[in-house]
Amino acid sequence: MLETSLLQQLKGLLGNLEHPIELVAALDESEASRQTRELLDEVAAQSPLVTVREDGPDALDEAGAKVRRPSFLITEPGKDSGVRFAGLPMGHEFTSLVLALLHVGGHAPKEDADLLAAVKALPGPLHFETYFSTTCHNCPDVVQALNIMSALNPAVSHTAIEGGQFKDEVESKGVMSVPTVFLNGQLFDTGRMTLEDIVRKLAPKSADAELEALSRRDPYDVLVVGGGPAGATAAMYAARKGIRVGLLAEVMGGQVLDTAGIENFPSVKHIEGTDFAAGLESHCQEYGVEIVTGHRAAGLVPAADGGPVTVPLEGGGQLQGKAVIIAVGAKWRDIGVPGEVEYRKKGVTYCPHCDGPLFKGKPVAVIGGGNSGIEAAIDMAGLASKVTVLEFLDQLKADKVLLDKAATLSNVTIVTSAATTEVVGDGAKVTALRYKDRADDAPHEIPVAGVFVQIGLKASTDWLKDSGLELTPRGEIPVDVHGATSLPGVFAGGDCTTQPYKQVVISCGSGATAALGAFDYLMRA
Repeated sequence: MLETSLLQQLKGLLGNLEHPIELVAALDESEASRQTRELLDEVAAQSPLVTVREDGPDALDEAGAKVRRPSFLITEPGKDSGVRFAGLPMGHEFTSLVLALLHVGGHAPKEDADLLAAVKALPGPLHFETYFSTTCHNCPDVVQALNIMSALNPAVSHTAIEGGQFKDEVESKGVMSVPTVFLNGQLFDTGRMTLEDIVRKLAPKSADAELEALSRRDPYDVLVVGGGPAGATAAMYAARKGIRVGLLAEVMGGQVLDTAGIENFPSVKHIEGTDFAAGLESHCQEYGVEIVTGHRAAGLVPAADGGPVTVPLEGGGQLQGKAVIIAVGAKWRDIGVPGEVEYRKKGVTYCPHCDGPLFKGKPVAVIGGGNSGIEAAIDMAGLASKVTVLEFLDQLKADKVLLDKAATLSNVTIVTSAATTEVVGDGAKVTALRYKDRADDAPHEIPVAGVFVQIGLKASTDWLKDSGLELTPRGEIPVDVHGATSLPGVFAGGDCTTQPYKQVVISCGSGATAALGAFDYLMRA
């Protein structure tokens, strides 16, 4: 099942195991079970510390329910707790499998010691279930975080469930986006989460203490707000000047975490967005940047009388910088029609790579005829029964190569001059989409199970509206050639600014400019 080169890498990694582990399989007569057993045998063959056995037909999982088949538990011999996967953890989740093997085998997770101590102190029982797809870029962060908790704390269990393998569960629980996490049978949360996010949600008092500790930090020389390409580059460039640099981000990586592959970054022919994001974080750490993740900026208080710029945080607390660089990027633009908010994560989605497999065999719509919209239609054509693309303008904006490809797909229909008017649902999920023909105002309704919104980006600057910082009507931050904004000591870079051409390489350059501008400001202050 695994290629020779991958097996060799796995063998080397399993050399880090500190004690034996056991793979306990729950199988049936299905082809998926045969593949699961083949995978487990291949893994076990790479280390004498790994063994495989099968559970009996009446086996129960950690929550006392009948165990899913196919599934397998990663545990220590003689124990009945650990990390469980239901379905094959391939694609983006293969890394989650490897890390689970290492962590259950005693290899310490690369996380902050205080955070790991908080995980070990969580009271239970906490039985988590995460529904994922193997094409989802956001799912591994959640799966790996919960796997760490399960490996470290016997009061915590976690089952990572491949949604395509367990379609009946997905349907019965109304899972319309991934990752979706349940705790003790109840919905816990959806979307990307870090280990810090999960622990804060489970232990609010520890979150309050963390905010207080952040507020006590001395002002940074440069505080960067944003962890995407612009923010990470700004932090690295500033840190190379030998000054103290902090970086505040909900999660490192920004938009690239939702990018299937980057193929236009000089000297890098191809890299997955998640790998690029991991590289940004690692590079920042090498320069001593103090990274604060899991928190969101809630405002900006300009410097007064030579003091620092203050950035309040949601939930309380604050960080300060003698100079601040804003590099918060952009997010997907909403359609702005009735039903969109109500059915978000119930059929309305913005990531075909993540949520596409949940709509296999069902009709879907894509809103937007630019490159991202047509790429989404092409991706979904292999999964959905029918794909309808709605473009507001009277002609498509996508590149010819994409349009030519879409034209060859028999289940893709493109409608131009279509103004989306409403997302329709039954209260639990999307059932249809309504639009108006802009040529004659004729209304139309098409039955769909999913709506993929791909109509461009909007600067993530709503939190700055009352700060006194100049913003354009589109919410972008005007900057000069040095990256300076309208406020003294405040600089900006990347997709949240007025820079044209929102590209990774341009954002990196913009972040570097802002860092050099901020350093020059500090030298002259």
